[in-house]
Amino acid sequence: MKKILVVGSVGQIGSELVMELRRIYGGENVVAGGRKTAPSATLLNSGPFEICDATDPDAVRRVVEKYEIDAIINMAAILSATGEQNPALCWDVNINGLYHILEIAREYKLKQVLVPSSIAVFGPETPTVNTPQETVLKPTTMYGVTKVAGELLGDYYVRRFGVDVRGLRYPGIISSETLPGGGTTDYAVAIFYEAVKHGKYTCFVKEDTKLPMMYMPDCLKATVDLMQADFNTLKHHSDFNVGAMSFTVGELAAEIKKHIPNFHVQYEPDFRQKIADSWPDSVDDTAAREEWGWKPSFGLAEMTADMIEKIRAKVL
Repeated sequence: MKKILVVGSVGQIGSELVMELRRIYGGENVVAGGRKTAPSATLLNSGPFEICDATDPDAVRRVVEKYEIDAIINMAAILSATGEQNPALCWDVNINGLYHILEIAREYKLKQVLVPSSIAVFGPETPTVNTPQETVLKPTTMYGVTKVAGELLGDYYVRRFGVDVRGLRYPGIISSETLPGGGTTDYAVAIFYEAVKHGKYTCFVKEDTKLPMMYMPDCLKATVDLMQADFNTLKHHSDFNVGAMSFTVGELAAEIKKHIPNFHVQYEPDFRQKIADSWPDSVDDTAAREEWGWKPSFGLAEMTADMIEKIRAKVL
């Protein structure tokens, strides 16, 4: 790949992914695309930025032509909690936006499209422990519905048109750099900021809620590793399970208390509890490990120590 366009570059993952790709491929070779006119100074000063909305195919085409783009990473998405509040917008961004990206990839014969999926593809009927790669996909949220449809659409473009489409089912992503963006797993980011700043946190899911999680450095590594994998080694394409760690809110709080002994959590579950209950406790990522060598680096203890150190440096 010579020129990469990251659509949705100002979001939690997109903003950090752009910087990682610029480190690998060079700033001028990674174009950040977003709907916001004011991205961070770091993003803006390290390489090109263009207004580029996935739901506006003409805008995407202009960027593809201007920079001779040969790969697109589509990070534009409306997440689970926000999607339940506005299902129509969730469908428009997550499905219509993806369709436009895939059509542009077919039309311009791009080398690759990467579109993340999510553990939200799973539902209450899915096995919750070590959730298999191939299993029941009957989500109960619009976000999950769009991610299942997106996986199927991506695989269709591989089979029907020969477009190299790749995707991985992100678990909850934890980062010290970007504030929560409307997801059900956002508690695992907010809890750190509240612990450092105030020593207390009110959690919107129950203490025993257990979900698969991943620290941002591993998220970036997984994304880049899949991008760089030999297409011929891939048996799957748009739907790789990727795991790193699983923990309950109580276990996370206990780990934080090792660094902040007086930290206190109270629990006031809201509508997001039902969403969390429909997702798995852990996933089987054997396919990702075998087909492109996936291996995480961070567990709960390592991630917690690093998050607290970084957030303290930012806010204290």
